[in-house]
Amino acid sequence: MIDIKIKGVPLPGTIQIMDYKDYYKALGVNKNADVDEIKKIYRKLARKYHPDVNPGDKSAEERFKEINEAYHVLTDPEARAKYDRLGTSWQAYQQTGVQSGFDWGQWVSGVNTGGQPGGQVDLNDILSGFNNSKSSSFSDFFEAIFGGMGVGQQAATPGKGENYNQNIEITLEEAFSGTAKILRVGGRRLEIKIPKGATTGTKVRVRGEGAEGVAGGPKGDLYLDITVKPHPAFERVEDDLYLEMPVNLYSAVLGGEAIVPTLRGKIKLKIPPETQSGRTFRLKGQGMPSLKNPEIRGDLYAKVVVALPENLTDREIELFEELADIRGL
Repeated sequence: MIDIKIKGVPLPGTIQIMDYKDYYKALGVNKNADVDEIKKIYRKLARKYHPDVNPGDKSAEERFKEINEAYHVLTDPEARAKYDRLGTSWQAYQQTGVQSGFDWGQWVSGVNTGGQPGGQVDLNDILSGFNNSKSSSFSDFFEAIFGGMGVGQQAATPGKGENYNQNIEITLEEAFSGTAKILRVGGRRLEIKIPKGATTGTKVRVRGEGAEGVAGGPKGDLYLDITVKPHPAFERVEDDLYLEMPVNLYSAVLGGEAIVPTLRGKIKLKIPPETQSGRTFRLKGQGMPSLKNPEIRGDLYAKVVVALPENLTDREIELFEELADIRGL
């Protein structure tokens, strides 16, 4: 907090106080940051502190004004060059520990001393350019130093806001039937529908649920990156499903029926006599719905795994031995 002075001479009238603004610190960038890096950081911070995202939060509003002001100065070559020179002078002043106050005279934008002795000017002459300014989003420091340079006064070009990306996991059953998920995005509660047939890698676009637009431009979009969790029974290959189907020895040898689980429910499958372990049955239309056309479904492939009997009785063992003799084994 310092008194404004012109060429080391106190200004007449009421003494005014003005703070030095560290714009690099405000954005969290170093002094060598290029414009692209500054813009990237600004967009990230602007999304976080934008008043529309933080309604009624005065501290967020002030933070948004601060980063907006820093952005305007550090992306304007002329203003940034002047600011860097001011910063060097300010640091030198702080190191001296002089108590008489920093000389703002050479930095105040648009000051004309009019040849007054000692370079004195009326305080109101300096502040008239910003005390009644309509640009209330800028600080006195900004207006005093850069107000006469036109920095930040140019109309911003409307632009679409940044897109948001969010990962979401669903089960195979949810991918089969379609589902809805409740998400919180940018402080908003959204119900997002996941279409039938979604696969790992599917992107769901929700229009207008991204970051706020620039200068009245449209909002960005929200993209959901879908991951389908592994299933304990089914393996998915595109729209087809594969599973192993246990069949008891007697049905495999003599023929019979097996119960096959599907995502629609259980169905019966006829097993012909002498079915070998490893044989695969195709159940048409019992796979996953197509993402492009849910009315079209893939197939289910059920691979037979013959289950051998356990805990045989003595009589059962005798019968198997008799069968082995018959087969010459």
